[in-house]
Amino acid sequence: MDSTAQQKATMIGGDNLELSFKDLSLDAGTVGEDSSKILKWNLPLKELYKLACSFYKEKSGKAIHLSYEDNLKLVAFTQQAAHGPLDLSKAPPLGMFDVIGKDRRIAWQQLGTITKLQAMEGFIDLLDRLCPLFKPYVEAIKKDREEKARRAEQEEIQRTEALAAERERQEELARLESEKNREELHRRQLQDALNQQTYHQFKEYAEIQFPGNPEQQAVLIRQLQNEHYHQYMQQLQAQVATNLARLKSLSDGEEDDTPTAVVCENGAAGANDPAAANEFANANNAKENSQFEFKEQCDSDNDSGDYAVISPANMWTKPDIKLFKQEVMAGKGDGVIRVNHGDTVTVKVPTHEGGSCLFWEFATDSYDIGFGVYFEWGKPPTTEVSVHISESDEDDDTIEEDDEVICAEDLECGQVQSSQMSSAGSALGSRNPISIIIPIYRRECHQEVYAGSHTYPGEGTYLLKFDNSYSLWRPKTLYYKVFYTR
Repeated sequence: MDSTAQQKATMIGGDNLELSFKDLSLDAGTVGEDSSKILKWNLPLKELYKLACSFYKEKSGKAIHLSYEDNLKLVAFTQQAAHGPLDLSKAPPLGMFDVIGKDRRIAWQQLGTITKLQAMEGFIDLLDRLCPLFKPYVEAIKKDREEKARRAEQEEIQRTEALAAERERQEELARLESEKNREELHRRQLQDALNQQTYHQFKEYAEIQFPGNPEQQAVLIRQLQNEHYHQYMQQLQAQVATNLARLKSLSDGEEDDTPTAVVCENGAAGANDPAAANEFANANNAKENSQFEFKEQCDSDNDSGDYAVISPANMWTKPDIKLFKQEVMAGKGDGVIRVNHGDTVTVKVPTHEGGSCLFWEFATDSYDIGFGVYFEWGKPPTTEVSVHISESDEDDDTIEEDDEVICAEDLECGQVQSSQMSSAGSALGSRNPISIIIPIYRRECHQEVYAGSHTYPGEGTYLLKFDNSYSLWRPKTLYYKVFYTR
């Protein structure tokens, strides 16, 4: 029995075992190094050894079939890698008939004093030679791990980008909220300033409308103030757009032949003043500047420079149109006028010595009508309110639209040519200058009452224009009231 074991030990020893040692790439200088720092096939040696052991246990006798001697060598490498060199004094005794155990112990003993790391690499190299499927198996596992690592890295990048995007979104929301709060604060400051300017005028008007009823007066004052604010902003936006377009034409070197009035800021400058226009544009672009004043379009005749500045009018509407018509027809207002097709009615209202603000209200039956307000400077010849009617085929004794006021922004009269303006200027040589307070526009006054007010700019006569010249067939019934407050 001992001779048989000796023969088997000879078979697994000698040259074959020495060949496996020659394939080891680790030398004595690396024996003591940590296996985690030693790479083989681009994997840590210890990790690769675990894969080799797992592959050997799973595939042995199934996908791979090794000889008895090869199995002895692989087992010897695993024993050396787990326990180091064989120490017979510490090894448990073997049974008399344990041939396989003796063969394994002999193979282990023949590995000599190689280190555990060398035994691991010897196991890997021997398994690679004996089983060609082992290395592709390792490569597949390595690629799978790399793919998982790549996916994890991509997911981490996506997570980071998502967090950054969410953070930017939150910052943008915070910025928008802050901007909204600033705009709201600016709006409130501007509206408060406007309310302070118009409170006394609206209070007097509300006392006339609802005498002895403070609650209704307060409701009406709030309504008028809101309407005034919205109208103010609309006028401001329209004027800004006009002046920006004019500034662009000036910057392009184009000659501006149309003497359109520019916004007069803080009572300074008239039309055709680029410095004043630039000052207004800069003030509008600086949204935080809530102190600048918007002034309505003003007449810019060089001979009437004293009348250049005029404040904007207030306009609002009231829903109780039936009650208003009944009051006017009952004699509680100024009257009822029939405006024929093609006619223009001008109601002349002189300024009153004891007054400071003019109010007007009007409505029509069934159809709309054009309405605008002008102001004729100079001492009025009379204090009485008068009504003048001009037909389309007759000369208007008051002053025609095309030669009374030069207004390039009046949508009803259209653009005016420079030749027309020069002839109009010569024709107006002996007349008082006229300023536009509200250009003529068609109003839906058959659906609700249109009302407005304007603070006296000085001494003169208000011209309330009710224009039906655009209608070819329909006459209009006009109900109106005008009065002043102190």
